[in-house]
Amino acid sequence: MEGFSGKIPNKVEQKMNNTLVKVKNLKKHFHLRAGLFSRAVGSVKAVDGVSFEIYPNETFGLVGESGCGKSTLGRVLLRLIEPTEGEIYFMGKDLRALKGEELRRMRKEMQIIFQDPYSSLNPRMTVGSIIGEAFTIHRLARGKEKRERVMALLDEVGVRAEAYNRYPHEFSGGQRQRIGIARALACEPKFIVCDEPVSALDVSIQAQILNLFLELQDKYKISYLFISHDLRVVEHIADRVAVMYLGKIVEMAKARDLYKNPLHPYTQIILASVPLPDPKLKKKRAIITGDVPSPINPPPGCQFHPRCKYARDICQKQEPEIKEYEPGHFASCHFIPLEKI
Repeated sequence: MEGFSGKIPNKVEQKMNNTLVKVKNLKKHFHLRAGLFSRAVGSVKAVDGVSFEIYPNETFGLVGESGCGKSTLGRVLLRLIEPTEGEIYFMGKDLRALKGEELRRMRKEMQIIFQDPYSSLNPRMTVGSIIGEAFTIHRLARGKEKRERVMALLDEVGVRAEAYNRYPHEFSGGQRQRIGIARALACEPKFIVCDEPVSALDVSIQAQILNLFLELQDKYKISYLFISHDLRVVEHIADRVAVMYLGKIVEMAKARDLYKNPLHPYTQIILASVPLPDPKLKKKRAIITGDVPSPINPPPGCQFHPRCKYARDICQKQEPEIKEYEPGHFASCHFIPLEKI
């Protein structure tokens, strides 16, 4: 990506002494109701049995088609949406068991940056009030100290101090996203969910924001869950990558391993669909057939089998388990390696 400074050395290879976020068999089903008495008629399985870990100072990428459950997973992790089932541990504590004041204190350590920089900022509040709200809610600073800390955050993310008394509509998309990043940094969190934070920005601005993410991570030792449908972006910024399809993780590996040797047929197809930056270069196009099945009534067995050229009878009857095929490289497919089919 033009203008992107490149990743800092891969942190996954460093010895990890502890786990910051641990998710086990996490599910979020949205129940559908109809009729006079609002009877349950089905459910949308937005997140359906997801498990993974995120380490300190790591960027964990999450990719997949629109509607696969990426954003829902990010919100469930922070308990902005309550999970249906499963376990979430943050800094060794069971996040689902926390309530009241204890949960409020824990929220200080977890923040989110939203996709749309236009709708995620309150248009009736000044920039200073938007960022300073976190200091007030968590009783971190007040008065002159709060103003000074807000000004320092604006400088940190590359926004001029004069923005303090201005409103969000007076800024461009890239500037608004910087303000959103400053808001997320206000409480000095250890973990930030980045929900497609650059998808609404121009490519040149995307590179600047990605560089900012890496600089802030290096300085403050933050862990990111970086959600995106843009595989080029995730390749540049992520240490490990998980691929989601219909609410499930179908492949997970170190970024360089996944991009160099994708194991799952769905991963292979979406990687092959990424355009090359040089128009003179040509590559074999991978075509995915059919539409994404309905999450209300997903197909039996492997949910990807209606669109998979490798599908066999077993794929229609038995759901594959996610297994470790190479060190740190997990995938769920009955026929790995695919070349032997």
